[in-house]
Amino acid sequence: MDEPTLGEIARRLADVHADLKEDVRDLAGRLDSRVSMERYQLEQQARDEALRLLVERVKGIEEARAEEHRQRDADQRAADQRRQADRRLVFTALIAPVALLLLQVWISARGAGAA
Repeated sequence: MDEPTLGEIARRLADVHADLKEDVRDLAGRLDSRVSMERYQLEQQARDEALRLLVERVKGIEEARAEEHRQRDADQRAADQRRQADRRLVFTALIAPVALLLLQVWISARGAGAA
């Protein structure tokens, strides 16, 4: 087998050197495109803070809706109580006196007819 000449060895070394240079350049490009750990942590903290604010906002909305529901129920109970009071008032102010008047007229009519 033939021994490689100095020119062939030099070409092969130049090819290896060029390949190595290209590989180092690719590796440097990939490292430059990677996010630093500090930046990653800062972005993670920003996301966590945004999520916390969103959770607080949703919680506030849910609490407001629950309070609104409780207030509506309280208003409904108050309206029901007013209606009950109105019915009692109608009974005591109108129906009971009319019924007593009719009872007196009936008693008077029966008493007058019996005498």
